[in-house]
Amino acid sequence: MNLPRVIAALGLAVALSLGHGRPAAGFAVLDNHSQCLALALYWEAKSEGRDGMLAVASVVLNRVAHAEFPDNVCAVVKQGGERPPCQFSWWCDGRSDRPTEPRQWAQAQRIAEEALARPPSDRTGGALFFHSVDIDTPWVRKRQRTGQIGRHVFYR
Repeated sequence: MNLPRVIAALGLAVALSLGHGRPAAGFAVLDNHSQCLALALYWEAKSEGRDGMLAVASVVLNRVAHAEFPDNVCAVVKQGGERPPCQFSWWCDGRSDRPTEPRQWAQAQRIAEEALARPPSDRTGGALFFHSVDIDTPWVRKRQRTGQIGRHVFYR
């Protein structure tokens, strides 16, 4: 774990909890860390409920704290650009990223703000990667499986 990166991420969480950088109501441009995380939770785990969203939040925050990934939430979510290959398929699939299910979007926003203010207990075992159980392992390089939460399998 990279302590300076964790401290920087926690400083960001404090700023967000104080209302700094918070967008006006509604859908925001992807430059706000809470909104970036909420979109990742929504698109990756909207059908998984709170536990699944918290697991995805842990992976994003684990990446922020890891030296091999960008050092902020939005950069982690956007890593790889808007064309494949990218880190999160919803980000580079060419479709709109605007949430369409208000209840799940509200839940993702709440969980993102909570996770940035008080990082959740990491039930993924330090995972940096995950995929749906519906697809084969998408990586060429072998990774250590750390568990399964809902319909997602997690790896380090």
